[in-house]
Amino acid sequence: MSWRVANTCAERKFGSATRKQIIMFLADKASDDGSGIWCSKGTIQRHTELGETTVKRTVREFLKEGILVETGARTCKNGFTVVYRIDLAKVEALEPTLEPKIETGSKVAPVQPGPGTGATVAGVPGPPRPPNHPKTIHKPPTRGREAAANEEAEKILAAYPPDRLRGKAACIAQIEEALKEGIEPDDLLQAVQAYGTDSAGFTRSKVCYSDNWFQSRRWQAFVDKQAEDREKAKVLEADHHARLACWISDRSPMCKHITAKQVDGLLASKLVTQAQIQAAGLRS
Repeated sequence: MSWRVANTCAERKFGSATRKQIIMFLADKASDDGSGIWCSKGTIQRHTELGETTVKRTVREFLKEGILVETGARTCKNGFTVVYRIDLAKVEALEPTLEPKIETGSKVAPVQPGPGTGATVAGVPGPPRPPNHPKTIHKPPTRGREAAANEEAEKILAAYPPDRLRGKAACIAQIEEALKEGIEPDDLLQAVQAYGTDSAGFTRSKVCYSDNWFQSRRWQAFVDKQAEDREKAKVLEADHHARLACWISDRSPMCKHITAKQVDGLLASKLVTQAQIQAAGLRS
């Protein structure tokens, strides 16, 4: 355990409560230089009580962003566990959680251009009024993001079966909290729609009212399944692209079934070269 790494992570913003929770758990396992983190994703999931898919996705994001670095692997009863290191330089470059310091009170230099009404030091007036004065006009907070989140929440709640809607304000608050955690609005919307379809034939004693449904995070299972389905689709697509790349490299007669769109995808993934495409008689 390293207090230095834990404090460094605690003082930075990671974008969501889920990401912060996972990085703080990993920081608790790190040495002072951020290295030596040896724990499986299953261990992270059990201790943080987050979904397994959420943990896997977040770890992948940290690796892609350079916040986490794979440094090796250690054997365990299930095979091996990856060893990670937290890149402290990347973490320290993130936005800090500390509020900016606001200077208050009188100033000797520079001289205030306006007539001061506060205390004076050596004949130099202080600021007209402190920032916490009741008449001080502060800049209004940005409402654009809040309005967009509220609009998404309204849209998601509108997809819930109308005969089971209850406690709109509580539902909206729970939906917005889920979005702040990093759940994609479309995923949550599809989860609501999937629940509505699956429960269409339920009797009144078996249905769940919206406030309880969102409060108990019953959408999590739907969202996790969506993520798993996407991962499976990616694997199948990768296997299919690999098979097409073999056809092209072997100049198989099956190349005639490859479409221009598939050729573009193979070139983008760098599985084949433009020369191989031309040699197989295909065009992008």
